[in-house]
Amino acid sequence: MSDKYQIGNLVWAKMKGFSPWPGLICKPKEWLKKPSKKMDIQCIYFFGTRNYAYIEESNIMPYEEYKAKLVNSCKSASFKEAVNEIEDFIKRMNEDPTFDAATFDSDRDKDATFDRIKDDEVKPTPKKKKESTGGGVKRTSGSAAKTASVKRRKPSVSEENGSSPLLSNHIAKKNYEELLNRPLVDRPRSPQLDISDVSDNLKSKHIEASTKTFGFIGLGLMGSGIVKNLINSGHKVNLWNRTIRKAEEVKNQADLTQPGQVKVWPAPCDVVYNSDIIFCCVSDTRAAKNIVFANCGVLHQQDGCSLEGKGYVELTSIDTETSKDISNVITSKGGRYLEAQLQGSKEEADNGSLIVLGAGDKTLFDDCQSCFQAMGKTAFYLGEVGYATKMNLILQVMRGVALAGLTEGFVLADRSGLSLKDVLEIFSITSMSSPALLEKARIIINQDFRNPRMPLQHMQKDLKLALELSDSLQQPLLLAATANEVFKHARRLGYDKHDSAAVYMRARH
Repeated sequence: MSDKYQIGNLVWAKMKGFSPWPGLICKPKEWLKKPSKKMDIQCIYFFGTRNYAYIEESNIMPYEEYKAKLVNSCKSASFKEAVNEIEDFIKRMNEDPTFDAATFDSDRDKDATFDRIKDDEVKPTPKKKKESTGGGVKRTSGSAAKTASVKRRKPSVSEENGSSPLLSNHIAKKNYEELLNRPLVDRPRSPQLDISDVSDNLKSKHIEASTKTFGFIGLGLMGSGIVKNLINSGHKVNLWNRTIRKAEEVKNQADLTQPGQVKVWPAPCDVVYNSDIIFCCVSDTRAAKNIVFANCGVLHQQDGCSLEGKGYVELTSIDTETSKDISNVITSKGGRYLEAQLQGSKEEADNGSLIVLGAGDKTLFDDCQSCFQAMGKTAFYLGEVGYATKMNLILQVMRGVALAGLTEGFVLADRSGLSLKDVLEIFSITSMSSPALLEKARIIINQDFRNPRMPLQHMQKDLKLALELSDSLQQPLLLAATANEVFKHARRLGYDKHDSAAVYMRARH
């Protein structure tokens, strides 16, 4: 190791395949494997990426001397962030006499030690340590191996934007939160339902509530808003929810103004027994089946309980075959069945502007008109069971493919150095814009994925169901299949419960 550079020098360090990158010469790390070939090297800390590597001195240049020439050599957001970080470092050194490079390097050592301890706690004892996934990534070339060994450290803010040195192709599951710079340890919490918050849209409808008693199963993102509007439009509601506390909170709020309008029951079969028409709005196909067929479900027989004359309305987004199975068993017990698929997001459920797609028993569709009026702006009757589920999946294919295209366009803009706000402003005045895409674009720009309007897992679920429908019809859906894979990848990164616009984060990596 030569004396040309000293520990604490700020430099530009060039790694093969990347632009010169802002770095700090630091003391050699015991845990960072040195190259076997003898050459003049320095241990470099890379700003922005917060990684370490040994770099040949021939690929190192003084920072200030080459700043004017190299500061604009790369247009990626990660490079710009690295430059900002080194400039903040210089500013801090100038303003704080107690801060120096040694202190900074010591802090980084503590971080690295913590990372290694964390690795040891999470990973089982390996039979053989592989350099390519957790330790060093050995890089050699015919030109004297500019970087012979790299120690992978925890991902940073700048890696969210890509195009940075040492960005590993392997992403350990335990590190995806840090890689995306999103604190995703906890899933988004459902906001507490406030039934006193009545939308202007609902107030303008002047609904005459049906005298029938309605059961409602499921108080998720969509179900909560629908129940709020049913209550505020004067309907009598029997509730069941997997988390009983949430149903109790709704009842307590309703009792403040209309005691007895809302009742809570311990099982779905109790809701069926005490209601004329039952709505089911749960997460997916499996949950919808469980509500009907599981113990204490819709088919559970109580003394004097019968489905004769009762109506069962499936609001859950499901496939056609499941809907037909539920229809067959409900009608075999003397009940009436209607699939009422919902088009819209959480906001539209809250303010009562969903679009209802109905199919099945026409008399049941007519009996639910006051409820549909509270739920949405319009309701379509499409015919026999299966037509509404098919229509819903077709619309979801269009929505999912469009969203995947929007996110890729935004990623390309980001990589090109364009402002996403400028892209949105121009996009909003083109003929391509729509309320749905504009909403998703704003979510992406604000990184507001923790406030889901439509959870990503539900969007991917609908794409999967649409592909299953296409398989049964032998109809290729090339774009839908590709979009489905993109959404699946985003789910693997931990964005299940987040807004579907979080697929943007997958596109960036």
